Amino acid sequence: MNARLRRIVTSAMALSLAVPLAACGKDQSDAGAKKESIGLLLPENKAARYEKFDYRIISRRIATLCLECELDYRNAQSVVETQKMQFEGLVKKGVKVIILDPVDAQAAKSWVNAAARKGVKVIAYDRLAEGDVAAYISYDNENVGRLQGQGIVAALGSRAATADVVMMNGSPTDPNAPSFKRGAHKVLDRKVRKIVSEHDIPDWSPDEAKRKMTEVINALGPEGFDAVYSANDGMAGGIAEALASAGIKNVPLGGQDAEVAALQRIIKGTQSFTIYKEVRPEAETAAEIAFRLLRGKSIASLTSTTVDSKSKSGIPAKLFNAKIVTKKNMKDTVVRDGVVRTDLLCVKDIAAACKSLGLE
Repeated sequence: MNARLRRIVTSAMALSLAVPLAACGKDQSDAGAKKESIGLLLPENKAARYEKFDYRIISRRIATLCLECELDYRNAQSVVETQKMQFEGLVKKGVKVIILDPVDAQAAKSWVNAAARKGVKVIAYDRLAEGDVAAYISYDNENVGRLQGQGIVAALGSRAATADVVMMNGSPTDPNAPSFKRGAHKVLDRKVRKIVSEHDIPDWSPDEAKRKMTEVINALGPEGFDAVYSANDGMAGGIAEALASAGIKNVPLGGQDAEVAALQRIIKGTQSFTIYKEVRPEAETAAEIAFRLLRGKSIASLTSTTVDSKSKSGIPAKLFNAKIVTKKNMKDTVVRDGVVRTDLLCVKDIAAACKSLGLE
């Protein structure tokens, strides 16, 4: 091959290689293109529901709604300052829609307002954050409290009118806690003899609930109360331990969230009921609203009511209803809906009790 021909062939080969390389370069650029992000900030991991259900359901729903979107998820682990940094980090990153379940609703006001001024849409999830939120998705929390009160009264039966009740309420920084408390009082104040001891438990801490219940037992004596209201299942677990340590049995104890450990206590008889708030419709609705806000679409069909916070009126909202779960209806509620599998629920020490309830 002469020198001239060699130069022609070499040039042709170089050109043929350059075309696919250029094409590959374009593909890599497209593949690395920044996805649109939706932020999800959950408050804590002491309650099993957040990591196990809320995050997973929201993530999957957004993935089906928006292939080009990604969910930027963080958990504050009950620390307000951590959540503030997480929130501000998302805004700085350019995230335009944030689903926020606040550790402290009042503390979130300044962040939410600052974000709203930059065009960021904040969806208050499960707890109503203060500030200029675009929407709110939760349950009718006062009604949840009423259901808890009704659960205590039903568990007491004919003893209710003469019963003394201890109340362990939720975290003072959670805006839902006063609603649960208010709803429970509307029932208990009319149906039982007296609330003999009442406490708010910071951060919904099971350990603090156990410690406080031990103090109540020491102060009132094992015969000094007839039932215990617990605002959620995590705290109910701590309370049940305190009761067991003191040798106290057959005292009605209620909770909320339908956690597996609580359902097992109900089967064992150390907890009387829980409140089942089906997470899936709440989480999926939050994802749907987030996607619509990201695309600038109306959310009117997903928000059937409005609510007012201390700082904003007429917030578009969707509020779901809850159910009491006891031994009698466990099969037809949480088991039927797939919240818990019976092989995971019915561990060895309660297998016989499960069988008697038809939980197989």
